[in-house]
Amino acid sequence: MMTTLRRLSLTAISIAVFSAQAQSAEPVPTFPLVDSLALTAPTLNRKILQHAVAAMECAINNGARPAQRLAIIDFSLPSTERRLWIFDLASQTLLLRDLVAHGQKSGDNFATRFSNDTGSHQSSLGLFRTSESYIGKHGYSLRMDGLEPGVNDRARERAIVIHPADYVNPAWIARQGRIGRSQGCPAVRPEVAKMVIDSLKGGQYIFSYYPDQKWLQSSVYLNCQPRQVARILASAASD
Repeated sequence: MMTTLRRLSLTAISIAVFSAQAQSAEPVPTFPLVDSLALTAPTLNRKILQHAVAAMECAINNGARPAQRLAIIDFSLPSTERRLWIFDLASQTLLLRDLVAHGQKSGDNFATRFSNDTGSHQSSLGLFRTSESYIGKHGYSLRMDGLEPGVNDRARERAIVIHPADYVNPAWIARQGRIGRSQGCPAVRPEVAKMVIDSLKGGQYIFSYYPDQKWLQSSVYLNCQPRQVARILASAASD
């Protein structure tokens, strides 16, 4: 009987200590926007979504204007998969999930190499802000400016734009095991190009991801560095 009572007492003490520790522990951080967007895009890796939202919020919290939409490209997926997501941030809904091309020198079906260099014909990683739409050699297209020095800030100089391309076509997959490749642009299917460009033009955010450890550890947006981000944004605004 005494042994049973002793066990019950020890159990009660353990529960009380655990409860006290739980109440005094630091609250677990929540990501309301990530939670909402994740519900609309269950196939998008949550960690990538979290990175994209964190990078965007770092920019906004340090001087950038808020946006209405956010696009995410997951370059860790093959070109045969729909690896472009476009979200409406106001309604917190998914507008589109579709195919998107990577650069010729970034890889075959999988993109594994990325560059900020002119003439590299490789895709770039990081946080971008969209700008003006225009009619160019590919038709209706959208300029984008890279916000990460040394990572993607030569995007305009390199003419890295969103544009329609006939080679972004599921029919190519059956023939050669991948869609066609660009010279570094995130080209999209002609059937969705106008919708993509109209949704993203005028200062929306695009986040291109690949698990590149050097970039993940050094990005001033992913590891939010307020002073550096504010300087970058102020410099961009004065150009």
